Amino acid sequence: MFMREMVARTMADRMAWFWMIFEPMAVVAVMIAIRGVILGGRHIEGADFIPWILVGLMGFTLFRENLMRLMGAVDANAGLFTYRQVKPVDTVLVRSFLEFMLKSFVLLLLILLGNLMKIEIVPHRPLEALFDWLSLWMLGLGAGLLSSVAASLVPEIGNIIRLTSMPLMILSGVIFPLQYVPHEYQQYVLLNPIVHGLESMRLNFFPSYRSLDGIDLAYLWYWALTMMTLGLMLHLRFENRLKAR
Repeated sequence: MFMREMVARTMADRMAWFWMIFEPMAVVAVMIAIRGVILGGRHIEGADFIPWILVGLMGFTLFRENLMRLMGAVDANAGLFTYRQVKPVDTVLVRSFLEFMLKSFVLLLLILLGNLMKIEIVPHRPLEALFDWLSLWMLGLGAGLLSSVAASLVPEIGNIIRLTSMPLMILSGVIFPLQYVPHEYQQYVLLNPIVHGLESMRLNFFPSYRSLDGIDLAYLWYWALTMMTLGLMLHLRFENRLKAR
């Protein structure tokens, strides 16, 4: 099943690998243009702007791709359910692991390319940054388990989830530093678990970077474990309905 997903993800389009690498670079270039030309600056306190936004973008993409791509995992592999040992949840878990492997490879490649171009992106605390990366993946897996059931049973939910992608990117501090948010509203920003993962990873990448007070990775894990538990329960409850689609 993993090999089937790998071939479908990387070989169905001859430009698949190119877009995996080019997309984050293109988004970073657009953000540099917006911050540098339109807003008249690109200073981030304690970090260079390009590495700062690249780390945030890749962390958010890891979460978003798990959320979005896992919604179609059950329907895309419906033919495999003729094998009794294959469960709908298996297709979700395999696709999530594949996304983790691909995004990890792309991140490492971008770090290598950045250093060749004299852009320092090597994490200051690599083990802690790796744990942050894993945490964001687990959060995406939990959200993906829920969305895979909800979107399969009620297709309109999938459309609503897709519409939240861009607002969620802005609210997660991917594009603009959260320090720009007025102080009285920062407590509401911290309700978003993605913020805790992205800012924790940036703190471990850039030793001089200063984030909002209250960043706590345990909060992210409360969300991740809760969503994974609910997602697995829903898969168990609606397994027959998912197979019959």
